[in-house]
Amino acid sequence: MQNLSSTLVVLATGGTIAGRAGSASDNLGYRSAELGVAELLHGIELDPSLVVEGEQVAQIDSKDMAPSIWLALATRAAHHLGRPEVMGLVVTHGTDTLEETAWLLHRVLAPAKPVVLTAAMRPATSMQTDGPQNLADALLLAAVEGACGVLAVLGGRVQAAADLRKRHSWRLDAFAGGDAGPVACIEQGAVRRFREWPRGQALGLAPLVAGAERWPWVEIVTSHAGACGAGVDALAAAGVQGLVVAGTGNGTVHQVLAEALDRAQARGVAVRVCSRCADGPVLAPPNPRWPVVSGLSPAQTRIDLWLELLQRGC
Repeated sequence: MQNLSSTLVVLATGGTIAGRAGSASDNLGYRSAELGVAELLHGIELDPSLVVEGEQVAQIDSKDMAPSIWLALATRAAHHLGRPEVMGLVVTHGTDTLEETAWLLHRVLAPAKPVVLTAAMRPATSMQTDGPQNLADALLLAAVEGACGVLAVLGGRVQAAADLRKRHSWRLDAFAGGDAGPVACIEQGAVRRFREWPRGQALGLAPLVAGAERWPWVEIVTSHAGACGAGVDALAAAGVQGLVVAGTGNGTVHQVLAEALDRAQARGVAVRVCSRCADGPVLAPPNPRWPVVSGLSPAQTRIDLWLELLQRGC
């Protein structure tokens, strides 16, 4: 009979970790999302007391991630988290939108068991492939007693969903955790923890399920030198429901762009401001012109506003 809490579930979605190229030296011309979950798991050494199940939720390049896949992934994750024999989950994913999926899953599920996302910067056929080690580390982390929340592990570093940033376009150590730094690291099969596991208040699946008929339209605009408000005016006229502004520095916005944002807000468009800086909080001034989001990337701020609009039924 299977022991209680002895199962790990791997939910696969594609990405470079499942990619193939024509030669071992080709790290650019590969095709993402070629290997299935069983192939990814083949050869990974595990504690023999653990049972590992694999499920293919999607098979895409993560640049093409879509709300319908988020809904399917969150639904399957919630199902498996509810099984008493499941210790934790691993999600294999592409790197391009990893921080968005991680943050969405944490906001929706805030799981009491670990949900560990992992990925690769090199395809499975590469001489430099990093996927097998990242997947092995993710499985190890998902089996840690007491771990919780949505985490990501790449290159031996464990990041919390809120802090996760893709900081480099090419290197194997492409991800970092900003000012907060990693939650833990994995060294020769052992987890060394630096701070508490991430926790939160789960929104639940209801907003995603309700929004499946018509997903809210939320865009990101960037403030920069010589900014123009015409793009914001066009988006508002076309029916955009939310705008995230990636402001300069401490969330500052060019005056011309600010005037267009005021016009959009007057038309009922929800506006949120964050910083385009990779690290650091946004320290909101007294009586800010628009709501300020601190500590999240523009892409993660968009997730928050998107979920807020889903909850409102927009």
